[in-house]
Amino acid sequence: MSNTTDSKKASDKIDASSIEPYIIKDPEAFARNLARMLEELGRAASAWVRPRESGEKTDTLSEPVADMVKTFSKVSEYWLSDPARAFEAQTHLMTSYFGLWNASLQKMSGQDDGPITPARHAGDKRFSDADWERNAFFNFLRSAYDVTSDWAEKLVEDAEGLDEHTRHKAVFYTKQIANALAPSNFIMTNPELYRETVAANGENLVRGMRMLAEDIAAGKGDLRLRQADYSKFKVGENLATTPGKVIAQSDVCQVIQYSAKTEKVLKRPLVICPPWINKFYILDLNPQKSFIAWAIEQGHTVFVISWVNPDERHKEKNWDAYASEGIGFALDTVEAATAESEVNAIGYCVGGTLLAATLALHAREKDRRIRTVTFLTTQVDFTYAGDLKVFVDEEQIEAIEAGMQRTGYLDGSKMATAFNMLRSSDLIWPYVVNNYLKGKDPLPFDLLYWNSDSTRMPCANHSFYLRNCYLSNNLSAGRMELGGKPVSLKDIRIPVYNLATKEDHIAPAKSVFIGSQFFGGDVQYVLSGSGHIAGVVNPPDKNKYQYWTGGPPVGGFEDWIAGAQENPGSWWPHWQAWIEAQDDRKVEAKTRKPGGAKLKPIEDAPGSFVKMKA
Repeated sequence: MSNTTDSKKASDKIDASSIEPYIIKDPEAFARNLARMLEELGRAASAWVRPRESGEKTDTLSEPVADMVKTFSKVSEYWLSDPARAFEAQTHLMTSYFGLWNASLQKMSGQDDGPITPARHAGDKRFSDADWERNAFFNFLRSAYDVTSDWAEKLVEDAEGLDEHTRHKAVFYTKQIANALAPSNFIMTNPELYRETVAANGENLVRGMRMLAEDIAAGKGDLRLRQADYSKFKVGENLATTPGKVIAQSDVCQVIQYSAKTEKVLKRPLVICPPWINKFYILDLNPQKSFIAWAIEQGHTVFVISWVNPDERHKEKNWDAYASEGIGFALDTVEAATAESEVNAIGYCVGGTLLAATLALHAREKDRRIRTVTFLTTQVDFTYAGDLKVFVDEEQIEAIEAGMQRTGYLDGSKMATAFNMLRSSDLIWPYVVNNYLKGKDPLPFDLLYWNSDSTRMPCANHSFYLRNCYLSNNLSAGRMELGGKPVSLKDIRIPVYNLATKEDHIAPAKSVFIGSQFFGGDVQYVLSGSGHIAGVVNPPDKNKYQYWTGGPPVGGFEDWIAGAQENPGSWWPHWQAWIEAQDDRKVEAKTRKPGGAKLKPIEDAPGSFVKMKA
């Protein structure tokens, strides 16, 4: 009798209108589209196989997979070495599943209208569709995913005897697997995808597999995941459009001088050293977002280093070369163009790390041309360098170096993939779902176009960076050698403006804070809201985010945060006031024509180096 009653209650709860979107209306059309989808999938497979059969591409997938297996085997050793411990872990998981099953039965029988379990992450965009909670089947899938993910993460957290690096890798790999296996990534387990597929009779899958084939072909056998509509952007036309001239060029860079917009300009020119891992125009995306254009409007004479997109010819270009033929060459160029021997300098990300090492070298050599330095999301100490350390140990570096020795460089897609993996639930899987399962073109977005415009890394340069910074932390320890001798950050006694961003996955705010304590002079540490890019590229007129200021960056990071003052809006005006407090002398702008009297402009900004594709 009770079973009959429960069945009646369940049937009473079923709403035909909630089931209707999940029922295929035209089986014949659906079958035709599935056949077309398989045809497009075959083309994708051919695009993947073709360069491997011809020898153009050699897979290195076994290396990261082998490292992941080795890492998880160390976690398994702890749990399997004690049968009682392993049984307890399995029992905990099964108990959670039984509880979940009972809650599901209650929901299906009409005894509970709410979700089976509370959502693990409030606001998780992957599970924003109402049916993740309203529909008992999909709610069960999401809840089972949450339970399993939590259990797997706890296995890593509770495993004893792991060294710090192995635990870090295990946590990272567990998150990557969990993100990849989320039910939101599959048609049959994602209510929104299921409904769209039924409504389109599978036409979305045909479009999606066609896009997959195109993206594998574009990556020459590797998947080049499109994150934006790239056809809407072109460097020099609607990106990097601030007027200026390339006034000098070396083997590793071009130097751009931008035209003044004010009648008078600060006497000290501003030299920007961007990262070579990405292209400089992140600071000049468009007139509304351009830090370069804004700085010009504040009276700066702006010079920017535009790094070459290296190939096999640059194989031996190391940090000495980038310091001398890049930063040193830029300083010589500025002096020739303006007759000024004192400058303000900015270094962004790894460009800032190189700038810090170069400043230490200049201090040893009594080169005092850089009188203030600003570091944007820059690490000089790598103790707390975040998840990128997962990819750095002796075995992994040796594998990377072996690959670079064959070509002379690290392909830009490798670094792009690593950066995307730091936020795979935001930068990988949503686009897999949108592009290949929904069959929708991504929207045009200048930031993501820039993110996809990857650059290569010269073999000697990248090897030096990985070993000296991430692996051995030599720069802050005073062991890094430039010019054949060790350099010390304590020798940098000029004023430092050190900007970190609160949600940075590449240069964590704590890491930047700790690094501040290794300089020999006064340091103004500032923490911006948002992340590695949005926290830096934050024009004042947008009135977005905030920034924190406080006392000297000493003691614990958490203590500094507790005592810091929150300020609304962009950090840019605060930086400008800091710059002018160091030296506010001005000269006539007519003396700052690009190239001056000594240098003949080579080409219009943004130059040709930045347009080279990897």
